Amino acid sequence: MLPILQIGPLALQLPGLLLLLGVWAGTLMAERAARFHQLSSAAVSNMIFYALIGGILGARLGYVLRFFDLYLQSPLGILALNPNTLSPLEGVVAALLVAIVFAQRKGLPLWETLDVLTPGFASFMIFMGLAHLASGDAFGAESSLPWAIELWGARRHPTQIYEILTGVIVLAIMLQLSKKTRFEGFIFLGYVALASASRFLIEAFRGDSQIVFAVVRSAQIVSLLLLIGALIVLHFRASRSFENKTGLLIQDNLT
Repeated sequence: MLPILQIGPLALQLPGLLLLLGVWAGTLMAERAARFHQLSSAAVSNMIFYALIGGILGARLGYVLRFFDLYLQSPLGILALNPNTLSPLEGVVAALLVAIVFAQRKGLPLWETLDVLTPGFASFMIFMGLAHLASGDAFGAESSLPWAIELWGARRHPTQIYEILTGVIVLAIMLQLSKKTRFEGFIFLGYVALASASRFLIEAFRGDSQIVFAVVRSAQIVSLLLLIGALIVLHFRASRSFENKTGLLIQDNLT
């Protein structure tokens, strides 16, 4: 755990720095994928940038609205940027809205754009795990396994390392799938399914996530719903792609 990186008189928050590196690496991978799919890499890069800005502002505004009474007493506190004073849900929603509006204005196709962004999403998973390892967040439950790590006064499952390893595996699979285009949306939906499945498994070893119904974690329920949803949409898009190809073959034979 290394939350602060001290370089001479300069103290850097390492988790935040790792997340920024993740955004940078993800953007590079998305630009490369855009060129492969013959989309504008500049448009994709700009979309990521504006979505990031919108996400940060939305996450900050969401947190302020949740604790509005406190910020009324100290309005200047609204300008204080701290990763702990951001609301992830509001940030994600704001980022998605900005990305959708930007993509529509630039004429970027939905499913193909999502496929282009997927290697970046997978890459960011790795840096998210590294950030959690640096901060000590997303820690595991207590364990006596040989590979358990000492954290917060106990030996625990290294769930942050589990995140990093699964991120590497998912990224490797996505890069392999990207070499062959099956149908638009296949890469993205495959990523959602794999990422959700890995999150469902990792959450079983977490020591800080919310448990509901006494036996299952809330994040596992969300992951399971995302997994099922991704598989359903994947099935329908695969069926539609097969029907379209079959129709074209029949038409070619008739002509």
